Amino acid sequence: MTPAGDDNSTATTPEELAAATREAQAAAEHAEAAAEHAEKSADDAEESADQADDSADDAGTSAKQAEAAANKAVATVEKAEELESTDDDLAGELLIDERHPDEGMGMPGPPIRRSNPFVFGFFAALGVLFAWGLWNALGRASSVLILLLVSMFIAVGLNPLVEWFMRRGLKRGLSVGVVFLLMILAVAGVGFAIVPVVTDQIDGLIKNAPEWLNLLQKSKTITELNNKYHFIQKATDYIQDPALAQRAFGGILGVGKVVANALFNTFTILVLSLYFLASLPSVKRAAYSLVPRTRRTRVSILGDEVLTRVGGYVSGQFLVALIAGVMMFLFLEIVGLREYAVALAIVVMFCDFIPMVGGLIGVVIVALIGFTGGLWTGIACLIYGIIYQQIENYVVAPRIMRRAVDIPGAVTVIAALLGGALLGVVGALLAIPSAAAILLIIREVWVRKADAS
Repeated sequence: MTPAGDDNSTATTPEELAAATREAQAAAEHAEAAAEHAEKSADDAEESADQADDSADDAGTSAKQAEAAANKAVATVEKAEELESTDDDLAGELLIDERHPDEGMGMPGPPIRRSNPFVFGFFAALGVLFAWGLWNALGRASSVLILLLVSMFIAVGLNPLVEWFMRRGLKRGLSVGVVFLLMILAVAGVGFAIVPVVTDQIDGLIKNAPEWLNLLQKSKTITELNNKYHFIQKATDYIQDPALAQRAFGGILGVGKVVANALFNTFTILVLSLYFLASLPSVKRAAYSLVPRTRRTRVSILGDEVLTRVGGYVSGQFLVALIAGVMMFLFLEIVGLREYAVALAIVVMFCDFIPMVGGLIGVVIVALIGFTGGLWTGIACLIYGIIYQQIENYVVAPRIMRRAVDIPGAVTVIAALLGGALLGVVGALLAIPSAAAILLIIREVWVRKADAS
């Protein structure tokens, strides 16, 4: 209640009092929160100060350790310099005492530059000597390298047959054993078929020699030539010469040496072929592992394709030779040379493996034996051989080899000529599959780069 007469005074209402109370409570709560935050900040500051003290102590310790290590390193360097100077003085004293009476030896000159003509000539001469020695070493080992090359060629050619047995369920080792046994049986069969024929021919030559000599002596033309040149008397004197036995013995030794070398080379090729055939997958993996990883997949694909084409060439050439042998066997059965049919068919089959001239060699051998059975028989063998060679060269071989190696005919002829000129018969045998491999690489690598450029 407002006192009377005090109209200017203000009275506090309950609402204002309640609002003031709430504001006071809020201010008190805010002050309490601020006090708690300040206390927490003080605790954090105290903890940070402790950590800073610890870090400072650690830094001081590390600084002391570093200083000690530096002092130790300086001492070591000083000691090394002292030892080095002592060694230099000792070496200098020795050099001075032993090589020169004065102390001044002069300053060393600049190092010799690699562009110096003497340095270049020295290293060039070393390179030439190394190349010359390597060439001589390869020349001396050429026979061994040829055996390795032929063995690898045979192994790659027989690999399709091994894989054929593997597709039938046999393991690789067993498949290699079966193929190798078949190859040995084939070689033995060829020997048993050819040796009797050669023996019969030699026996026939020895038996017919006196009769042929009598026919020569009864010939009027031979008699006139003998009266003029006396070649029969010269032949008789040559046969009766005592030195003939020594020369014949030397010739027999030479023939025996050749036969022994041929048998040794054949055995070596068989063993190496067996080894290469059994280890061909591991050899391929080892060769491909030498290629950078980014190109290994493509190189392995090209390498497998090259080996496939080489194996295809061997298989195709075997098929061509087999057809030639079978046809020759049938022809000899027809013309009456049945006792020689099997052996001559095998000879023709093996000669047919030689490119270019193999078929001609087989025809000449068959014709010579045919002439021993009669003039018309020999002429018939010669005519048949010439006709069949044309059929084989233009019909049989192109159809088979087109699928096997995919190589043009002109390249085949050029490769066979170059291979024969370089390595003889072995070079002619290896020339065509090598040319097929080179053509494949040219088509897949060189031509593709040329097209992309």
